[in-house]
Amino acid sequence: MADILFQNARVYRDHMFETADVLVCGGVIDGVGPHLAAPEGCQTVDLGGMALVPGFIDLHTHGGDGVDVNAATAADLARIGAFFARHGTTGWQCSILTDTEQQTLWCIEQAKQAMAAPVTGAQLLGIHLEGPFLSVEYKGAMPESLLRKGDAALFRRYQQAAGGAIRYITVSPEVEGVNQMIADISGEVTVAIGHSGADYDTACQAIANGARVCTHTFNAMGLFHQHRPGMMGAVLEHDVYCEAICDGRHLHPGSVRMLLACKGWDKVVAITDSIQAAGLPDGNYKLGVNDVVVVDGDAKLASTGVRAGSTLSQDTALRNLMAFTGRGAEDVLPLLTENPARLMGIFDRKGSIEAGKDADLVVLDEAWQVRRTVVGGKTVYQTGPNGK
Repeated sequence: MADILFQNARVYRDHMFETADVLVCGGVIDGVGPHLAAPEGCQTVDLGGMALVPGFIDLHTHGGDGVDVNAATAADLARIGAFFARHGTTGWQCSILTDTEQQTLWCIEQAKQAMAAPVTGAQLLGIHLEGPFLSVEYKGAMPESLLRKGDAALFRRYQQAAGGAIRYITVSPEVEGVNQMIADISGEVTVAIGHSGADYDTACQAIANGARVCTHTFNAMGLFHQHRPGMMGAVLEHDVYCEAICDGRHLHPGSVRMLLACKGWDKVVAITDSIQAAGLPDGNYKLGVNDVVVVDGDAKLASTGVRAGSTLSQDTALRNLMAFTGRGAEDVLPLLTENPARLMGIFDRKGSIEAGKDADLVVLDEAWQVRRTVVGGKTVYQTGPNGK
């Protein structure tokens, strides 16, 4: 891949924008500063004052561009990655919905192959298992017949098949055996709690046992009551991260602001929870074994009308968050970059623009629209004349 010198950019680092150049060599950020010299043979790209920001990281998504993760081949996963790159995402985890053991193992194998293939879009960073150790009462789009009690041995069979690529798992603390399971596996995988009606003490025990994040906070979970704070009270009180789907449907803007006020801007992670309908017109789609109907961009189960994922993209989430909070991109960007990288323990190489880190970069114009996406120093998406 060619080395690139991005010139005349508004570079986002240290939570502010500054006019600077960014030199990318061998897929890594080599330098950041004013008036950098281009090495011999280096491509130069004059950004004309456009913003250069870290690539977005989506930890929870079920698909897009017509592809459902639970039915996706390795080639299909690359198609999802290409779609995400058009929206500024440079790294993502594929979320496997609760399914049969056979189908789950097939999905894991496809993800392994996709992770080993050359990167042509957003990089697949790992696997997220959403289930099967989840509550029947708060199952959402999960097929009830496939939900199970806590079973660390089953998780480890999946992890062995994945070669360690399962980086994230969502479980419900109140399900029999799950809290012990969290204690058993939390050193091996990032544990999220969700799809849950757990009481406060049970949720607190899950956090004490190693749970580090709440899945799509305020959705598919028991609500707060002053006498029964439940899991909601536990995750707002404790030092854990909270996922947030900022599409204006899953969370009212006031709920987003409240979550940020309670948790702080460094503990909220913007996710899409997108399904295969993302990027496509309204119509009939799938989410795992479920039939989903999308009307006005809102995805719901055909059978029950329960909301089933989203059609959100991360660039839209960025603009929504700015509108919901009245804050600038400099405040909002960590929710899509630094925070997910810190949660997943990859901030040493992703999530910010610093020398030595992976060159995962996004160019945004004055309307915060994606103009160019770079993954590992390779331009995987570009629109408009901004290079030479």
